[in-house]
This record gives sequence, C-alpha cells and structure tokens, in this order.
Amino acid sequence: MILMNPNTDLDTIRLNFSPSDLLLLNLALALIMYGVALDLRFKDFAYLAKNPKSFFLGLFSQFILLPFLTWCLVLVMQPPPSVALGMFLVAACPGGNVSNFLSSLAGGNTALSVSLTAFSSSSSVLLTPFNFALWAGFYGPTSNLIREIGLDYRNVFFTVALILGLPLILGILTRQYLPDLANRFAKILKPLSIVIFLAFVVIAFLGNLDLFLKYIGMIFLWVFAHNLVALSAGYLTGKVSGLPLADVKTLTIETGIQNSGLGLVLIFTYFDGLGGMAIITALWGIWHLISGLTIASLWKSKVEPVHLETSK
Repeated sequence: MILMNPNTDLDTIRLNFSPSDLLLLNLALALIMYGVALDLRFKDFAYLAKNPKSFFLGLFSQFILLPFLTWCLVLVMQPPPSVALGMFLVAACPGGNVSNFLSSLAGGNTALSVSLTAFSSSSSVLLTPFNFALWAGFYGPTSNLIREIGLDYRNVFFTVALILGLPLILGILTRQYLPDLANRFAKILKPLSIVIFLAFVVIAFLGNLDLFLKYIGMIFLWVFAHNLVALSAGYLTGKVSGLPLADVKTLTIETGIQNSGLGLVLIFTYFDGLGGMAIITALWGIWHLISGLTIASLWKSKVEPVHLETSK
C-alpha cells in the first residue's frame, strides 16, 4: 500500500542554514551532550552486569529493531527518497537528551535509562554511521541518493565523535572528579539544553517558513507514524520479554526519543540541508517531546509510584 506520492520536489529543495548557524548548532549540541553526561558516572556502565536482560533488550530495541521497522515502514509508505533518508538517520541516532527525565517522570527505571543513555551515546560514534549506511543501503532510492551525494562515512564518524563522544567523556570526568561543579552545571544545562534545541528548530522553521507550510501536512503524517513505530518497538520488546513495568516504560521512552539534534547537524554538514531530510528531522525533534511528555504523564497518573534502584 502506497500512502504518499513520492513525486514531489522534497528531494531537490535545500533549506537555508548559514555556516555560522551550523557552527552554533554544533556547539549547542556538544553543550547539550555535556549536560547529559554530567548525570553519568562510570558506575552507570556497570548496570549491564547487574541487569543484563533489560539492558540488552534496550539496545536491541533501539539499535536493531527500530532501524529494521523503519525500513519496513519506508517500504510500506514509500516516501520521497530524501524523506526516507531522514527517517533512516533519525532511527540510527542515539537516544534523546530528555529521555532520562521522561523515564523518571513516567515512573520508569531511571538507572536503566541512564545506563542506556550512557552506552547509546558513547557507542553512537560507531553505530550511528553504521546503521544509517546499512539500512539506507537496503532501500534502492536512498542508496542511489547517497551515491549521488557522494557521502564519505569517515567524515560522519569524525563529526559524531567530536560533538558527542568528546563532550560525553568530559561530562563523565566532571561528575567523577568535580561533583559539586557538575551539580551546579547540571541545574543550568538541563533546562537550557531543551531551549537551545527548540531555538534552532524555530530558526530553521522561520528561515524556510514557506517550505514548512507547504509540506507540513505530509511530513507530520510520516513523523507521527515513525514515532509511533519507535514507541511501540520499545513497549512490545519489554512486554513480550516479560520485563517489569518500570523497565517497559524505560524501553518505550528510550526507543521513542531520538537525538534529532545530531541528525540535523549531519544533514546540514553533509547533505547541504536536503529538504526532505531536514524537515522530517526537525519536526521529529518537536513531536517526540510532545508524544514523550504525553505518555510519561499518562503513565505517572495511572500507575502507583514504584520503588526503583538508582545508581550511586
């Protein structure tokens, strides 16, 4: 069943985003990652040894099941190649910077959420370029588009390592050796990170308002379906595997909240602001906050608080 007509000019338009805007976006994303890492400790990575089932199911849901289901969704909906490329990129990104907060709000397993964030963010240096190349290569139109663009994945590895890997290490070291400073920084950077990302999305929208208004109807349906698939992947993975409800909540949120800010950086750096990719990734960055907050609020109101083990 084909839900959308692929013959649109989304594959040819380019969003306006100046080099100075791109530099600021890179710096902002690095700052966001540093803020996330301020809540992490080296001990958080040891959670997998104590709770391997939930941890590895979370990795399976985010890094294997979600990209596979994204590929299936693309086959069914057959969006324009640039949109499909954006969907593959979002699915390949690590968890979003608000997933720990939403997991806590929902009464999920915060320790599991923190561990998944720590691992997914650090491993994204390898897994994000790999997953993106793998699944985009399995779909003919996106594979052809990548060849036309001439993407060099070595540069993608370097960019992800620079704006995610380095801030992650610095944040963990700050928490480990300067805990008081980390606490002060975290109080500022947590709310600031959301504001920064939304500000750049708004800048992108305002700079290309006519394009967003023209395609918002189509793009929202793709984003809604894709985010629904992501949330469902995490939920069903936890339920089918018989995990405790708190772990099911965390897997749902970790899989459904993706780091679309990283996606935007890669799009404007290596894809010249390719219209379909940029619009769907920017709208995902807004919508996953709405869907995540909605689900977390509903879970919190309907389920009694659960005593959770937290990392120390």
